Amino acid sequence: MDADVIVVGAGPTGLTLAHELALGGARVALLDKGPGRTGESRALNLHPRTAEMLALRGMLDGAEEQARARLETTHFAHLPVPLALDGWNSRYPYQVAIPQAEVEKVLEEHLAALGVRVQWNSEVTGIEQDEERVRVQAGGKWVEARYLAGCDGGRSFVRKQLGVEFPGLDARWFGTVSDVVLGVTGEGIATTWDTKGSPRMRPDGSFANIFPIGKESDNVYRIFYSVADQVISDQRAKVPDDEVIAAIQEFYGSQTEVKEVRWASRFSDASRLAEHYRVGRAFLAGDAAHVHLPLGGQGLNTGVQDAMNLGWKLAAEIAGWAPEGLLGTYHGERHPVGAAVLTNTRAQVALGQKGVEHDALREIFTQLIKLPEANRLLGGAISGLSIRYDLGGDEPVGARLTDFALPDGRWAGELFHQGHGVLLTTRTELVAEAAPWTGRVDAVEVPELPDLATEAVLVRPDGYICWVPGTPLTEALHRWFGAPRT
Repeated sequence: MDADVIVVGAGPTGLTLAHELALGGARVALLDKGPGRTGESRALNLHPRTAEMLALRGMLDGAEEQARARLETTHFAHLPVPLALDGWNSRYPYQVAIPQAEVEKVLEEHLAALGVRVQWNSEVTGIEQDEERVRVQAGGKWVEARYLAGCDGGRSFVRKQLGVEFPGLDARWFGTVSDVVLGVTGEGIATTWDTKGSPRMRPDGSFANIFPIGKESDNVYRIFYSVADQVISDQRAKVPDDEVIAAIQEFYGSQTEVKEVRWASRFSDASRLAEHYRVGRAFLAGDAAHVHLPLGGQGLNTGVQDAMNLGWKLAAEIAGWAPEGLLGTYHGERHPVGAAVLTNTRAQVALGQKGVEHDALREIFTQLIKLPEANRLLGGAISGLSIRYDLGGDEPVGARLTDFALPDGRWAGELFHQGHGVLLTTRTELVAEAAPWTGRVDAVEVPELPDLATEAVLVRPDGYICWVPGTPLTEALHRWFGAPRT
C-alpha cells in the first residue's frame, strides 16, 4: 500500500491528525487540492482546551510566539458580561489570539520534522473502499491505504462520496468576512488587537465590526459585516473588492482609506452535523463533520480536538495493539461534542436576532450570565474545558487532566510529548504493574496528584483520564491500550 492513512485536507484539523498518526508510527499521505498556503486566516484564536492539547505535544510554544495577544475573556452572542475563563485550573485561562495561518505554519513545521509533507495540487476526485483497503483518486492517479480521513471542510468531497447525511438548518442569514489593509482609519476604529473591535449596529439589523489582526505597523484589519436585505444568490461567488470598501466606508466614514482587500468570503448561520463520523475505513473530522456560524471561534478548535481524539486511536489500530472497539469510540465521544457546539451557536444566533421578544430574551440572559454558575457553564462550553467523555465511572474519569508541576521542574503535560498514555501514581507497585505496556504507557511515580483525591490516574494520549483506583489497573490498561507485550 502507498500509505497507512490518507488524510484529505491540510487545514488545522488535517495537519493535527497527520501529526498524531505520524507520531504513532503510521505512514501518512496528506493531500490538499490547493496549490499551497494562501496565508488567509478564517480563525483567529486558540481556546484554552486546544492550547492545552497542543502543549501536550510540545507545539504550543511555537504558537504563542506568533500570538498577537492573550484574551482572558470570551463572549456569548456578544453579551455585555464577558465569560470568565479562570476557575478551571488551566495553565492557559485565556484565548491565544493567533491567525489560523500561523497555527498552520507551526503544525506543518512539526509535521515536517516527522517526515510528512503536504502533497499540494492533489484534488480528490474518486474514493473506493472495501473491507481491507481504501483507494483514492487524486491528481490523476490512485493512492491506496488502509484508512481514509476526510478533513476537507464544510463542502467535504469525502463526506459526499461516503454518502453521509448532513442534516441541519439551511442558511437564513449571510455575512461577509474580509482582511484589508487600511491607510487612514476612520473615527473610533481600534488600532491595537481587541476582539471587541469597533462594532457598528443599525436598527434594521445591519452591522459591522472591524479590528486589527496583524502587527500594529502592518495596518491589517479583519472586518465582519452584514447588510440588511442584501440578496446573496451564490455564497461561493467572489466578493467584489468594491463591496468591501463600500461597507467599511459606509459604517466607518468615507475618510477611511482601504489600501488593499486581501481576501473576502461569505459566511452564514447554516448549521449541520454529520450523522456518522465513520463509514467503514473512512472517518470525518473538523468542518467535514460539523458546520456552524463562526461565533466564538469554535470551528478550528473543535476540529483540532477531533483530530487529537481520532489520531492516537487510529495509530494504535495501524500499529496492531488497539483493543477491540477502540476506533468505535471516536464517533461516540466526538459526535456529542459537535452537537453541543451546534446547540450553543444556534442559541447565540437566536439571542442576536432583532425584535421586541429577542431584546427581552437578551436582557434576561444578560442577567443570568452574571450568575457565577451560569458564567462558568457557558465559559466551560466555549473554551472546551468542560468536555467530559462518558468512559464509565465517576469523576475525574472522562475529564481532562489538569496540568501540574513535577519535582524535576517539568510539567506533567510534558510527559505526553511522545503521544503515549501516561500513568501518574504515588504507589510504586502500580508503576511495576504497568511495565508490560511500556512503549504505549509511560508510568511515572509522583509525590502527589494535586487537585485529585486519588493515588493514581491513567491518562489517554489525548489528555483525558480513563482510570482511577477502584477497579484493577490491568483491566483499564487492556481496555485502552490492548494486550500487554509478551
